[in-house]
Amino acid sequence: MHTITLKSDDNFYDTLNDMVKTLNTTKSDLIRKAVLYYQASLEKEKLKQQVKTASFKVREESLKISHEFDESSNDGLGNV
Repeated sequence: MHTITLKSDDNFYDTLNDMVKTLNTTKSDLIRKAVLYYQASLEKEKLKQQVKTASFKVREESLKISHEFDESSNDGLGNV
């Protein structure tokens, strides 16, 4: 295992100690879990952005096809 040194202000240190007591864990374990949780959160946000981008592409393509269909379905009906 590796050792990481973390510098913090008093407020962060107190918050960390309070959480350790409340969760009945160690500082190291709490920080490890927090980093993994944050990593998962970033991955989830990245996936949401990918889905959003794909959704906009599909929507644009669907609108294009819909307009083409509307134009072709009206062919020859101008005199009716």
